Amino acid sequence: MLKNHPKGLLVAFFSNMGERFGFYTMMAILVLFLQAKFGLSAEKAGGIYSWFYFSIYALALVGGILADATRKYKLVILSGIIIMFAGYIIMAVPGMTLTITIIGLFTIALGNGLFKGNLQAVVGQMYDDPKYARLRDSAFMIFYMGINIGALFAPFAATGMRNWWLKTNGFIHDGTLPSLCHQFINGTLLDASTFQRLADKANLSGHVTDLSTFAHNYLEVFSRGYNYAFGIAACTMVISLLVYIIFNKHLPNKEKKANEVSEKVEFNMGILIVAIGAMGITAFGLHFIRQVGWTAGFAFGLFAAFVTWIVLTARKEELSRIVALILVFVVVIFFWMSFHQNGLTLTLFARDYSAKSVNPFTNLFFNIISLLAVCGSVAGLVLLLRKNVGIIIRVFGGVLLTVALVVAYFRVVNAANMNAISPEIFQSFNPLFVVALTFPVMGFFAWLNKKNIELSVPRKIGFGMIIATVGFIILLVSSLNLASPLLLNGSPVPDTERVSSYWLISIYLVLTIAELFLSPMGLSFVSKVAPSRFQGLMQGGWLLATAVGNKLLFVGTLLWDKVELWQLWLVFIICCLTSAIFIFSILKRLEKEG
Repeated sequence: MLKNHPKGLLVAFFSNMGERFGFYTMMAILVLFLQAKFGLSAEKAGGIYSWFYFSIYALALVGGILADATRKYKLVILSGIIIMFAGYIIMAVPGMTLTITIIGLFTIALGNGLFKGNLQAVVGQMYDDPKYARLRDSAFMIFYMGINIGALFAPFAATGMRNWWLKTNGFIHDGTLPSLCHQFINGTLLDASTFQRLADKANLSGHVTDLSTFAHNYLEVFSRGYNYAFGIAACTMVISLLVYIIFNKHLPNKEKKANEVSEKVEFNMGILIVAIGAMGITAFGLHFIRQVGWTAGFAFGLFAAFVTWIVLTARKEELSRIVALILVFVVVIFFWMSFHQNGLTLTLFARDYSAKSVNPFTNLFFNIISLLAVCGSVAGLVLLLRKNVGIIIRVFGGVLLTVALVVAYFRVVNAANMNAISPEIFQSFNPLFVVALTFPVMGFFAWLNKKNIELSVPRKIGFGMIIATVGFIILLVSSLNLASPLLLNGSPVPDTERVSSYWLISIYLVLTIAELFLSPMGLSFVSKVAPSRFQGLMQGGWLLATAVGNKLLFVGTLLWDKVELWQLWLVFIICCLTSAIFIFSILKRLEKEG
């Protein structure tokens, strides 16, 4: 897998595992934590969530500017890891107010901004060496797969910690209870009998005689379990920090040289130019804000300021490449606006509309031991049947296959007829599919190359948008007979009316394929096309476009209880399909630069 690649690639994705673990911890539980702890509506929790994810990627622009100006990429990356760790520590402390919680979130975002884009830029720098240049696309695919291994375990760790803390305090998990608890405390609960029934079921001591005491205790224990899950994320950041400190010598070093002073002056002039341009953009934004809301207006204004800055500071020979990248960034905005609904409206869908329990076979995918057994059996089968490998590898594959199947068999036969699942676990399917599908997708691209049907990176991105459209069509079909949250009016969906978990699993499968066509390929495209003096900045631009898409995540929760579910998913179908049409319309121009 890593043959012929520089050693720094391995260092990069192990250093990034802590960030990915924290990212997927947040994606799995943040909106649920905000609602359980503070009783926020879906719209308000979604607003904080979208600001957080906007900041994670928007601040990458600051990190890119800082690294490009100083050329101290590795020092900026180190600072980012330390600041992220501090943010997760804040989130791990129980009893914090909403204000302190938001400070913790934006501390994480700042650290991520210094870390994320610059690490990607450093990976690209390794492949600027002609010896490795032909391996650039595969390197970003491997990097992308590697960093998602840690992400696979994050939802299991978060829910495991939360469920352990609930059980320690005499409760079991029920995702519908926090909302009912808040409604009961606020005096807005319409059906106390449903609350009583669910409270009795969740209370290990039996019948609940004082619903008020139960509501307060359940919310406190429930949210504290999430605090401890954030603590696990902090521990993974320590691991990433140690890996980076010990092995960063294998990463390229681009310190600033004395003869680059004039370039620095030119760079600072760019700051002045963009400041002047931003004043004009703000005037336009005042009108734009009235149409889409001030938060979205701010996000688009920041992206417009970036475009103004980078275009006006570009040299003539750099301009066509920068314009090509900006056009790709526009498409990226709408992909991530749609894709990252997985941590927001898809999580709400998992909690409120997906089955709360599954049969023994399906439960294999919702338990970490069983899931590893399934993965082990697939890996063992591949090693056993793979061509051009030695007898030792085949024997190892056979043993792994046998042991994994035995473990899976006993997990199935010893499971109950129906097994409770947590909605957060659905977030594990995306990194699982990234890890499982990276090499098949790479193999598919290699097969096309052998057939002289090589797909350019922009074409892959276009196909990725079409595949994402298919994913949301599946989601639309699954929602056709479901009542909207507006009609439910805070009442939980009866278990008999919830949809099979396989709907969401299928959607995550399709969206992950779309992600593999777009995200690692886009990173490779940016590192290849960006002018050398703007490497960190253009990686920051990619992440800024992602940030704008993440700020638009609020569209999902804004419409969540205002339209039918199928109408909500139709919005994202239109976004993805329109973006695909746009990128194919400018394909020749993009392929010329890439």
